Amino acid sequence: MIFGGRSGEHEVSLRSGQAVIEAIDHRKYEVIPIAITKKGQWLSPAEALELLPRATAGLVSQEMGENREALTIVGDPSRSGLVAFEADGERGRASLPVDVLFPVLHGTYGEDGTIQGLFEMADVPYVGCGVLASSCGMDKVAMKMLFREAGLPICKHIWFLRSEWERERAVVLGRVARQLGFPCFVKPANLGSSVGVSKATDRRTLADAIDLAARYDRKIIVEEGLDAREIECAVIGNDEPEASQPGEYIVHDQQGAFLDYTEKYSNTGHVEFVVPAPVTKSVAARIRRMSVEAFKAIDGSGLARVDFFLRRDTGELLINELNTNPGLTEVSGYPKLWSASGLSFKQVIDRLIRLALERHKDKSRNETSV
Repeated sequence: MIFGGRSGEHEVSLRSGQAVIEAIDHRKYEVIPIAITKKGQWLSPAEALELLPRATAGLVSQEMGENREALTIVGDPSRSGLVAFEADGERGRASLPVDVLFPVLHGTYGEDGTIQGLFEMADVPYVGCGVLASSCGMDKVAMKMLFREAGLPICKHIWFLRSEWERERAVVLGRVARQLGFPCFVKPANLGSSVGVSKATDRRTLADAIDLAARYDRKIIVEEGLDAREIECAVIGNDEPEASQPGEYIVHDQQGAFLDYTEKYSNTGHVEFVVPAPVTKSVAARIRRMSVEAFKAIDGSGLARVDFFLRRDTGELLINELNTNPGLTEVSGYPKLWSASGLSFKQVIDRLIRLALERHKDKSRNETSV
């Protein structure tokens, strides 16, 4: 299992890694924990365990915990698995063969197709979406283009590059005010967990919000502000995906608050996640159907979480975004959605591993020479 990573969601990934280690069937699987630091260094199993609570680390085999050789993956299928490097950092040797890789990585360099490309080059089965789905699912602009092409309803939005913002701030501010108005939400196009996301209510707060988003990505997206309920649905599967019961985040603070990073991952008491969501059977069915359609639109595999807006004024259901490697922490929606749908977290993990092996076997049928 690989967690951490070069991302603004590094800490969330640590918590997801902890949750998976605590939930996985240790009688069936031997977990080799590998952590990637914020600077991109791949740590040994022993060093990785130091980033987790002691009780969690104790669930992993002592043999793996004592291994202090730095491990990594190389894109060479003849050296499948984890490779250890000598102290001089130059000579590598095959170290630990693995049956399947379980990336519990969020954000850049983790769910954007980059590390998935490395896994593909190494020809090792891995949990989750492939390169295309990961990259398209990470980029909110590309994702919305695919949703629109699939005929799925989305909210109004515009996007621009950081260089454009730095060059023509007044033009960008005017474009947002004219095309979307206020309030609106500003986001880095390639990040999750609400990192770098702000609500803008006028031009001054809009400028501040864009400055913040531009710290995290070269592409910024601005979406219209809606009076809407926030509903989520989990998807699991490969060619024949299934959707869970929908769940809803209910924000009890009525002072215009939105579901930001703090509210998602801290026990503030302002937010309650309710599963199943209090919607009609017909709306729940539409959410599940649209979740599967969105998953197929990006060529998803393994898992994803689809986020919706249900407008209070019109009752219109809109797809906000799809997350190809959703949080698996103790407060995350994905495990809760499946638990309410009849699948325990342990069963979800087991199924994701089987799906990874299934997809790798199917892809191995592809001929690579003429």
